[in-house]
Amino acid sequence: MRSYVFPGQGVQKKGMGRGLFEEFPELCRRADEILGYSIETLCLENPDRRLSRTEYAQPAIYVVNALHYLAACRQDPPVDYLAGHSLGEYDALLAAGVFDFDAGLTVVKRRAELMGRADGGGMAAVVGVSAEVIEETLTTHGATDVVIANHNAPEQFVLSGSADELKRIRPVFEALDGVRGFAPLRASGAFHSPWMRTAATEFREFLDSVEVGEPRTPVVSNVTGRPFEPGAHAVRDSLAAQITRPVQWVECVRYLRDAGVTDFVELGGSTVLTSLIDQITDQVTAEEHPAGGEREAMIARIRREVLLPEVGDAALRFDENESFRRLGMDSIVYVRLARKVQAVFGVPFKPDVLYKNRTCAALADYLLASPGVPNTEPPDTAPWREYRDERVLALLRDCANGIRDVDEVVETIRGGVSVPSSESRPGRRSTG
Repeated sequence: MRSYVFPGQGVQKKGMGRGLFEEFPELCRRADEILGYSIETLCLENPDRRLSRTEYAQPAIYVVNALHYLAACRQDPPVDYLAGHSLGEYDALLAAGVFDFDAGLTVVKRRAELMGRADGGGMAAVVGVSAEVIEETLTTHGATDVVIANHNAPEQFVLSGSADELKRIRPVFEALDGVRGFAPLRASGAFHSPWMRTAATEFREFLDSVEVGEPRTPVVSNVTGRPFEPGAHAVRDSLAAQITRPVQWVECVRYLRDAGVTDFVELGGSTVLTSLIDQITDQVTAEEHPAGGEREAMIARIRREVLLPEVGDAALRFDENESFRRLGMDSIVYVRLARKVQAVFGVPFKPDVLYKNRTCAALADYLLASPGVPNTEPPDTAPWREYRDERVLALLRDCANGIRDVDEVVETIRGGVSVPSSESRPGRRSTG
């Protein structure tokens, strides 16, 4: 079974949607009328860096996600399920026929205006520990004005609440065993928290004026991690609640997997959700097959570190028992892959071995049986290990983890802009 997934706020960047606006001129014309400005100019040129502002970023992401969806519909069969991260949920509802493009954009515009007004709050990403550890730490240190806003992956979360409290507890988390990063996000308010009650109340009143239909395809809700309840009233309630409630992305993905989804297709020109889904899937697989944890971990490394650089995102969804030939690789690529295996796992490896073990599962079994191959990923294999400029280190980690894109990193380094933290900034994971 297949599911389209749509990213939310945090993926916006200059150049987004390039090549799509000319394919759907009438849709873009209607978007311009609703928004009062050129959506193509906003996305391609980012005048006055408007994409960094919530009131512009959210409509831009909604439109670009929608254009990617319409383009995909021209060549793909219908999917079985739909889901979106926070703002991306509106594109999932659009794809399900709950509202049309114009109504959805009108709703997103109003949502963005209300959320953009928020002030006094902030958000920060925490990477490396579980939700239970985070909750216990917040309680122990009396951070009652801070909550978990996004459950993005098993060890990736976003906190939301008082800006002062987030600043106070930052050193607590940075000193916490297992934490790999604590990074304030560029958010105008404390999204997905009780701090947004006023915005949620106004938004719910506004939603009463919007025509809402029944989904033709099941859409999994961020609020519950389950499909939306039937009825327009339930949809409106859920969309308003989403502003103050945490995004249960881990539960959404778990539900889809349990429902039989094996092919997650991320639309919108981003791979943020693909990475998160891969992490969630790895954890679920390990839970389902505890005795084969080492094997599953090895398969995940093969997909991520060997195949991904060569074939792109298809590697993350590639079945472990499918032949590598299905990826369209020729003999030259096999040679490069063999060299990659040798570099990643530190053992002699020739192409003919890859020919004999040309599935992820077979290759994993071979490597686990080979002397000298570590069963677990080394704690620090990054090429910048010996580099000492912490500002550049932070940017490189962000780029490697899919948090910042390459253009943004290059622009920042060339501009000599300082980086606030030596840790990664997991802000490109959707927040709103």
